[in-house]
Amino acid sequence: MLNDSVTQQGNEALFKKYKLANIKLPPGFKIEVYTEAPSARSLCVSHDGTVFVGTGNDKVFAIPDKNNDDKADKVYQIAGGLASPNGVAFKDGSLYIGASSTIYKMDSIESHLDNPQKPVDIYDKYPSDSHHGLRYIGFVPDGKLYVAVGAPCNICIPSKPIYGTITRINNDGTGFEIFANGIRNSVGFDWDPSSKQIYFTDNGRDNLGDDIPNDELYTAPKPGMNFVFPYCHQGNIPDPEFGKGKNCSDYTPPVKLLGARVASLGMRFNTGNMFPAEYKNAIFIAEHGSWNRTIPIGYRIAVIKRDLNGNLGIPEVFAAGWLQNEKEVNGRPVDVQFLKDGSMLVSDDLMVVYRISYKQ
Repeated sequence: MLNDSVTQQGNEALFKKYKLANIKLPPGFKIEVYTEAPSARSLCVSHDGTVFVGTGNDKVFAIPDKNNDDKADKVYQIAGGLASPNGVAFKDGSLYIGASSTIYKMDSIESHLDNPQKPVDIYDKYPSDSHHGLRYIGFVPDGKLYVAVGAPCNICIPSKPIYGTITRINNDGTGFEIFANGIRNSVGFDWDPSSKQIYFTDNGRDNLGDDIPNDELYTAPKPGMNFVFPYCHQGNIPDPEFGKGKNCSDYTPPVKLLGARVASLGMRFNTGNMFPAEYKNAIFIAEHGSWNRTIPIGYRIAVIKRDLNGNLGIPEVFAAGWLQNEKEVNGRPVDVQFLKDGSMLVSDDLMVVYRISYKQ
């Protein structure tokens, strides 16, 4: 156990510590600290409301809310000594952890947060490369566990078919297959509540300047689709080295362009009822922020709303302010996840998980 619940007084202190007065949100929305969690990255929530947090170091945390007051009770460290356990997913009482080369499983984890059993590996044949080596994982509604595998480079023709893909396995670790390829590095995906299709973010390559290429949002309605890496970028820019002789129109185009250098990571469809109707089934995306742009950009939460016909609109800024004066970084959003009450959690790998709620 790391800390007690976030008291009102403590929350005010954390509000100041993380400079949340700088965060600009639409009218009616409020941001607060849900809890602190070192190197917090991917998030998932159990049916009983326990939040699980993957990290960029070696630990995994669990944050229960047993009294259903939409506040963190305690933070438990439930695993340690793992290789960058970024990915977390929950199904049928078990927590699944994506840690570099290995997928782990922790059965009945909510029954013994104080004394967790050692994670059991169910599949250990993913690459262990550090470059784009963080696993993002999630369960499709039909039960398969999807696992992203980034390309081990900024730009290259991957040396093995598994690189630059989204893969899937059964929940016991069997049945490995590559679902989609030609993906540079996806660190966020979710399934459309209407079409049931997977949508995923993909990070654009570096070193083509400040303003190209864009990160992309894609969808894959069927297995076996190719999403253009490393030959083209943002659907219409041939790579100067690998794009020669290629026609970008031969590959699946992006659904939306998300901006250059913003580092689009975790994404979720909002299926809850707390937020206003204009945000129903919208996509929320965590922008981790640029690391190699002349003027930094990102460090915010974007949203893609639906029009009256259900079509996705233009990406717009939902929450911003973690970057001040184009140089001062006070936070780096990594993932978004919705609680049972419809409020939204945002992980920040500088050490904190926020909660954004709405009240008229």
